[in-house]
Amino acid sequence: MMDSAQATSTRPYLIRALYEWCTDNGFTPYVAVLVNERVQVPREYVKDGEIVLNISFDATTGLQLGNEFIEFKARFAGTARDICVPVAQVVAIYARENGQGMAFPMVIAETAETDSPKHGMQAVGAEIKPVQLTRVESQASGDEPEPPRPATTGTRPTLKRVK
Repeated sequence: MMDSAQATSTRPYLIRALYEWCTDNGFTPYVAVLVNERVQVPREYVKDGEIVLNISFDATTGLQLGNEFIEFKARFAGTARDICVPVAQVVAIYARENGQGMAFPMVIAETAETDSPKHGMQAVGAEIKPVQLTRVESQASGDEPEPPRPATTGTRPTLKRVK
């Protein structure tokens, strides 16, 4: 029997579940990713160390939502790019249309003495439990609040399906 220290992270399972919920309900799943040296995304679209990616069926080719990485091909400004995101770097997954989804706290990384400098690996500290995002209902009559979005500036990149 595994104890909690040996159990795998719930993050990839929750990402897959919310991706399926979005697609089942006709919503567009977006992931917010904290970018570091291990994240393979077009750097010109990174704002304040973060990128928001459309991971819908129409925007991606070969999407794989694995336990360690999210991998797919997508077009940025008409150019096909390979995207590879470590699951630990995903800070939120949500529906573009209504903002419903889940935010995840970042895992605190510490450099371990036993790490190989050749690979730049890091030991990961304890993961905190995910936080449920909920829609905030407006008190004013008929006013709809903006859906919660990760803090970014400028326009968001859009992805198109690579055929």
